[in-house]
Amino acid sequence: MGIIASVISQQFPPKSKFQVQDIPDLTGKVVIVTGGNAGIGKETVKALLEHNAKVYVAARNKWKAEEAIRDLEMLTGKEAIFLPLDLADFSSIRRAAEEFLSKENTLHILFNNGGVMACPIDQLTKDGYDLQFGTNVLGHFFFTELLMHALFNVARSSPGEKARVVTTSSLANYFGDLDWDTFTDTPARKKKGTQFLYSQSKFGNVVVARELARRYGDQGILSFSLHPGSIKTNLFRHLPNIIQSVMNLVLHDVSYGALTQLYAGTSPDVVDLNGRVLLSVGKIKKAQPKSTRSCCG
Repeated sequence: MGIIASVISQQFPPKSKFQVQDIPDLTGKVVIVTGGNAGIGKETVKALLEHNAKVYVAARNKWKAEEAIRDLEMLTGKEAIFLPLDLADFSSIRRAAEEFLSKENTLHILFNNGGVMACPIDQLTKDGYDLQFGTNVLGHFFFTELLMHALFNVARSSPGEKARVVTTSSLANYFGDLDWDTFTDTPARKKKGTQFLYSQSKFGNVVVARELARRYGDQGILSFSLHPGSIKTNLFRHLPNIIQSVMNLVLHDVSYGALTQLYAGTSPDVVDLNGRVLLSVGKIKKAQPKSTRSCCG
């Protein structure tokens, strides 16, 4: 009942006390937003640029990313930077991290925002993993680990300051678990189906975010996972048209969806909430107990 109540409450959330204008000045801050060329990611980049951050838009499609960057420059007067990144390809992830580290010594905020949902069951990553788990979890985990030195450098260069890793999960995580037999293309994976695989990936996001907080909290890293709300984005493009039509009746605008991750990434109010799950701005939800036991190492 608790999960069902949370789902219902997210369809009709109270007005957020945190708004874009509450973001502090981000001059001198370096930020990466994965999937920053569309949807919640693009709205997040817009708010960050408006508050003077140096923002890298990490995305797979160069044409779409550059189009978004031009659009955002017209809206904000600030230009984001394109960082080629395909989260479904480990070699692309490694190249993206190397390119970023060749330009920057510090990374103040990493928004692990990009993702896929309800993909056709036959779709895999380049390295042979389930596309949803490989993109949403493994891709972001690998990218984050490759950037840890730049994240650590925030506290090293400015004692008392903390870097932040903000991972976009979903309420679907409460219906997920980690079935190790479904991470690659196995009969067990096909039997589970695409909806379970999505929930599994969103649960995996929570597991990784909590583990980052546990491992690196004493080294100046804040790590959060969150549910952005039920938002109108192209994430639902693989769902049947009738389901998309029904969902559009209750989905919220992307400007609302960006608020929770902007709150996690920029507000001083969250510094004592390391490892927690944010359902909406200012609303904290306990993670599933199994999200702790599922961690490795």
